[in-house]
Amino acid sequence: MKFKIALTFLLLAFATAVTAQSKRISKAELAYSSENYSEAANKCVEAYRKLGSNGNKAKSKKANMAFKAADCYRFTERYREANEWYDRAILLDQQSATPEVYLFNADMLHMMSEFDKAIKNYEEYLKLVPGDERAIEGIQSCKMNNEFVADKTRHIIENQTALNKKEFDMAPMFGNRKMNKLYFSSARNESTGKQKDPRTGEGYMDLWVSDLDKKGNWTEPYLVNGYVNTIDNEGTVCFDSRYKQMFFTRCPNIKKENLGCDIWVSQAKGKTEWGDPVKIKLKSDDSVSVGHPATMDGKYLVFASDMSGGSGGRDLWYTTYDKKTDEWSAPKNMGPEINTKENELFPTFALNGDLIFASDGLMGMGGLDIYRAARVGEENKWEKPTNLGAPINSTSNDYALIEYDKKNGYFTSERKTSDGEYNSDIYSYLLPPNVYDLKVVVSELGNTAIKIGDVRVVVTATDGLVWEGYTNDVGGIFWDKKPEEGRYINEESGYKINISKAGFHEDKNGTTISTVGLDYGQNFVIDMALLPKKPIRLPEVRYPLDKWDLLVDSTINSPDSLLFVFNLLEEYPGMVLELSSHTDARGTNKANQKLSENRAKACYKYLVENKGVDPRRIIPKGKGELEPRTIWKKADVYLSSRPASMEGVEEVKLTEKYINSFRRTDSGTFELLHQYNRRTEGKIKTMDFDLETAPAADARHLKFVKYP
Repeated sequence: MKFKIALTFLLLAFATAVTAQSKRISKAELAYSSENYSEAANKCVEAYRKLGSNGNKAKSKKANMAFKAADCYRFTERYREANEWYDRAILLDQQSATPEVYLFNADMLHMMSEFDKAIKNYEEYLKLVPGDERAIEGIQSCKMNNEFVADKTRHIIENQTALNKKEFDMAPMFGNRKMNKLYFSSARNESTGKQKDPRTGEGYMDLWVSDLDKKGNWTEPYLVNGYVNTIDNEGTVCFDSRYKQMFFTRCPNIKKENLGCDIWVSQAKGKTEWGDPVKIKLKSDDSVSVGHPATMDGKYLVFASDMSGGSGGRDLWYTTYDKKTDEWSAPKNMGPEINTKENELFPTFALNGDLIFASDGLMGMGGLDIYRAARVGEENKWEKPTNLGAPINSTSNDYALIEYDKKNGYFTSERKTSDGEYNSDIYSYLLPPNVYDLKVVVSELGNTAIKIGDVRVVVTATDGLVWEGYTNDVGGIFWDKKPEEGRYINEESGYKINISKAGFHEDKNGTTISTVGLDYGQNFVIDMALLPKKPIRLPEVRYPLDKWDLLVDSTINSPDSLLFVFNLLEEYPGMVLELSSHTDARGTNKANQKLSENRAKACYKYLVENKGVDPRRIIPKGKGELEPRTIWKKADVYLSSRPASMEGVEEVKLTEKYINSFRRTDSGTFELLHQYNRRTEGKIKTMDFDLETAPAADARHLKFVKYP
């Protein structure tokens, strides 16, 4: 008898335990399927801990509870807990039933910046599901993270502690034209709904407002006035262009009912209060969610939804308002230019009409990243989404960005805070001004080795500001910070630079620089040149022996050498240049004079006929052998250009007597010095050429003289 009683008791106890376990699992499964993730996480963990792991069936149930607990933590942005429970599920072989356990675990590790571990999990997943783009892109994203960080922009990111609490704070939006009212969603304890949302474990979200005070600080937030906030979740607000209509998301949570979110619209009542909202009919199934509205004019509305017909996950859709029928059109998907197989959420509009949104389906840093798609003309069409990069994006979720101006704005991020937690907070971003400076270096035209000191440099800004200075002994002058506050070179400005010095021709045209449209800092280094009031040494032009054809061979391209003259005339439109050719001393004076005239005319004809130079701006002259050249000698080396430093340098005039001294002892030097004398030079006749009044060119310049 006692044995039977004992046996009966054991059987009863076993049956009771099985029933209790079954109920725990059922409750956990129900909470999970109802998307009450915070509540479900606790129930899954409880069921997991009560389950044994002896036998395949028990082990499978335990693995399933660990997996669902991890999912719940993932959906509530508790990445570390999610990673721990995915690890437990993997140890219990959950991957045999659900390979995604590796994928989701990799995502959590990715968002915690543990890239090596994340890659290993992505690779394990690909062994089970080869070719899955999510894992392939995850690996690429992990490997590219260093590139994102290396290429980070200059934005300064700041947590808006005056707005944020320890609970969820998200999706900021300006509430008036002055942009001194900031609306956002928050789950803080003072919200209307006093219960905890079983989905998130936080309080129910309401719409809150903060005002910008005279000192530029956000005041203590307060609940939106009117009939907007309820015991359900309200969030992600936007306004029409007149700020008379407010669109927002409301998500009901009714026990044992699978209800999705909806978009509601409320009309302004006075300056601070909002009227009873009306639900916009955009869906045919109550379980579908529509939310995250964005609009520029109150007539074209972009939103996120999981309705059928999308690309996968949650997509961005749009609808238009018909004033006659007072109805919104059937939603249309924004297409593959915007949507991916994953999730696109939190759309907003930039000040220029570009579409800003968050996605975890495009290549990014991890989680949701913020992207900007360019608007196509004035159409309601956008293309080529671009990742905003670090530091606005992080390895965690980043979303819901709004612009204050081109350089300032706000967004939401779940990045790791200073206390080591991953919170949903509102951040500001600021792009500091680009930093520019200006260095001007002045050298002698045609000989950059000779720098000119004591040159007057005058800079005139487009706003009329003028300043000046003088170059130092190495030809340079530099401007960055002003002696008082500010800098000389600023954003979105243009500057003209003029230089002048006695003994040099004035540079009347000067040069210009501009920072208009530049989105990066720059060190402007401007090389300028002055023409000395003396003959200009032109690049070498050679001719065959006893001929005036412009020589082109393996050692020289004479027409290219004449491009210096062409560019000089282009740069100085008032210049008239005498172009003179010289010969060496071999041959008779009479023959050399004719040869030099033809060589000067060959240069003239090339510039006029081939390059289109006004013939009145060039005067060809033949100088024969009568003007030997001056060069410089340092040690045993002859220099065609005057060196910057004359220390140890001898100035040499290439007379026939000097050159002939090498005839018998050094034939190489003999020929070299003769070649130096065979040259073409330029001499400025005037800098005041006038296209209208200049006399006609001499037609004889185009005709060669008889030679010899």
